[in-house]
Amino acid sequence: MTSNLPCGRFAPSPTGLLHPGSLLAAFGSWLLARHHGGLWRLRIEDVDPPRTVAGAAQAQLQTLAAFGLAHDGPVIWQSARGDAYQTALDRLLADGHAFVCHCSRSDLAATGGIHHRCVARQTRPDPAVRFRVPAGSVVHFEDGLRGRQQQDVHAEVGDFVLRRADGCWAYQLAVVVDDAAQGVNEVVRGADLLDSTARQILLQRALGLPTPRYWHLPLLLDAPGHKLSKSLAALPVDASQPVPVLHRLWELLGQPSTTLEGIDDRDVLLAAAQRSFNPGLLPRADILLPAGALSAPMLQNPPSPT
Repeated sequence: MTSNLPCGRFAPSPTGLLHPGSLLAAFGSWLLARHHGGLWRLRIEDVDPPRTVAGAAQAQLQTLAAFGLAHDGPVIWQSARGDAYQTALDRLLADGHAFVCHCSRSDLAATGGIHHRCVARQTRPDPAVRFRVPAGSVVHFEDGLRGRQQQDVHAEVGDFVLRRADGCWAYQLAVVVDDAAQGVNEVVRGADLLDSTARQILLQRALGLPTPRYWHLPLLLDAPGHKLSKSLAALPVDASQPVPVLHRLWELLGQPSTTLEGIDDRDVLLAAAQRSFNPGLLPRADILLPAGALSAPMLQNPPSPT
């Protein structure tokens, strides 16, 4: 599915309530798509059952609705997409881009966990499937925010997992298949996923799928410098007061506060934001926050970039 119309997406994992960092990524993605008159898709990445928290996905959907971040088309649930992932995996295996691997973590310990060749000491009843990354697999791409990027996937990552030994689908395969199925051509997400991009591009090429343009937003960090989603500071956002939260998110995205000054209606604010959004003002530096600074109702002194 391809289109000249911009199409972004937000794809949270249902591991808990939406924290400020996730909502920042959602708002940034929504703004970029809507500013250019595009579509915005929603996907629940519940492909990893052991990490899925009961009720979290519905709570996330309710939070997005409370903030007025409406999506286009149906919500895609990765847990229902196994057949699509299997079809892609079968093609990769048939074309020689993937292989069955019996290596355990202990087998790969000597190489720092990087797989370049199978060194399994015995076969396993539950082998993984890996993507074959030949030597010299250097991927170059242009990040919309961070400019020219490159990664030697063979040297830095090695042959990466597509289906885990426990039968769960790996993130890299699922996200590539689903972005293509949803017609996504603009991916806006946190900078912690920048390292995954080259692997996803290799998969897109092997499957004959288009490569979206990628934008990797700065992360929200707590005072010790930990990613906010992994921190005690990651209290859920207050969905009962969307307007002050949206004002603060707008500022965190580098946009001038004066643009939305005095607007206290959510829908009016969102309409003004999508008209006035300037991608050229997006910050690159991670944003340092004191503990709890973005907890409800998100009205403390604004954080400053590091």
